[in-house]
Amino acid sequence: MKKILLSIFAVVTLVTSCDKDLLDIKNPNQFTDQNFYTTIGQIGTSVTAIYAEMQGSRLVGREYFFIHDLRSDDMAAGGAQLEAPRAQLLTGSHTYTNTVMSDVYKGLFTIVHRANSVITNGSKLTVGSSDQALMDRYIAEARFFRGFAYYTLGALWGGVPIYDTYGTSFADAKPKSTQAAVYDFALADASAAGAILPAAYTAGDIGRITKGAAYTLAGKINLCKGDYTAAKTALEAVKNTGVYKLTDKFFDNFTEEAEYNSESVFEVGFLNSGYGWDNDGNGTGAESWVRSQEYSPIGWSNLIPSDKLMADFEDGDPRLTDSFYFPGDKYANGTKTLTEGEVAGDNLVLYKGNQMKIRWKKYSIMYKLQPSGTYITVGINYRLWRYADVLLLLAECENELGNKTNAIAYLNQVRNRPSVSMPNYDTPAMNTSFPVTNQVEIRKAVQHERRIELCGEEIRNIDILRWRANGKLTGPDPISYFQVGKYELLPIPQNEFNTNPKITPADQNPGY
Repeated sequence: MKKILLSIFAVVTLVTSCDKDLLDIKNPNQFTDQNFYTTIGQIGTSVTAIYAEMQGSRLVGREYFFIHDLRSDDMAAGGAQLEAPRAQLLTGSHTYTNTVMSDVYKGLFTIVHRANSVITNGSKLTVGSSDQALMDRYIAEARFFRGFAYYTLGALWGGVPIYDTYGTSFADAKPKSTQAAVYDFALADASAAGAILPAAYTAGDIGRITKGAAYTLAGKINLCKGDYTAAKTALEAVKNTGVYKLTDKFFDNFTEEAEYNSESVFEVGFLNSGYGWDNDGNGTGAESWVRSQEYSPIGWSNLIPSDKLMADFEDGDPRLTDSFYFPGDKYANGTKTLTEGEVAGDNLVLYKGNQMKIRWKKYSIMYKLQPSGTYITVGINYRLWRYADVLLLLAECENELGNKTNAIAYLNQVRNRPSVSMPNYDTPAMNTSFPVTNQVEIRKAVQHERRIELCGEEIRNIDILRWRANGKLTGPDPISYFQVGKYELLPIPQNEFNTNPKITPADQNPGY
């Protein structure tokens, strides 16, 4: 796939007696837009390049989970080893030069660029009738990813430049748009993708974007917009595919053996083949990700659960021990016992009046292996969105639309997973701690359940952002450093100002 490289070159002019035409020779082996996008196979390769960028370290291979977790109240620093740019995002001291933020921003716009290459060139290419359905699917996959990128950009940065085709020079730069326009653009992509994509794939294509993922994206965008009716319609379309159901075992959502299970809506694949610190995902090897190393007890423990998160767990909730390792827990298929002395990081977590080294279990390779301090070759797939997320979003929609009974039923469906089996809402066992007699109480229950079920899965950041924006937060703002007029959005990165002549200092987000 062609890559647009914008650089400044020093030109040295050499005066010779050579024929001028000799200086204008083109390399016949170099791909350009004119000689690459000529077959459906090349369009398919370009779609693969979008998945590769998604897998790279600027996005879900590393920085995507960091930027969401650092901006939520689920997390605390594991110790002084947390790098400065990450610590800044965690404490709210970040500026427009923060490298973690800038990497994610660049990764998302790389998704946009690669998706636009597929959408633009695929739409121009004439193929045979037998290939048209595949071409339509390729374009729909690209539209999903472009919609996903703009949904994330809109939620985190608000208004950003909107590109509906790929740029080839600085002259193609676009000005800053509004957050509303970004959401509308993303929603159009999600809806268009959902109309084309299949509900499921055969074995050779498992892991590609599905109709359910596209409609989940549409539901999430509509929730950010505060349109609960449209969100409910989109999320019910996910349910009505008949493809998804909750796994019996909650922990199956974080293991290598249970990948692409019945609960997975949007999943990025990884292989245990080494970690290459590859921003673009352009390499042919090193297909693992670094999540286990970053969060595990034996590893770096850069981010650990916050005291506030631990305090939100109800007594006896099995999701507690499926989400976290405590000193004394078994690991490596039950053959090892975790001691506090082998847990990385100096910081402790408060739980039930005791300070201890509690660390993340979700996506940790330790459930089956005894890792060393440098064990980063992990092939567990990353489930960005699960069906439990969809059900809890439906509970939220039903409550905001005044359908109390339906909202409670969705909440209880998640709690009734066989391996969870927690007391149901609207029963004597729950009415003291979480009564659900009115909309505000059910809203509190929804926000509690989403936090417990989805903690550490990079969901809560956008939840907080959209609840805050739509006036739906229950209780005080969960982000301790939040100030009205500054932290609603991330700052536009300095690199955008450096490379986009249509963006001026007046376009910077408030407070930065």
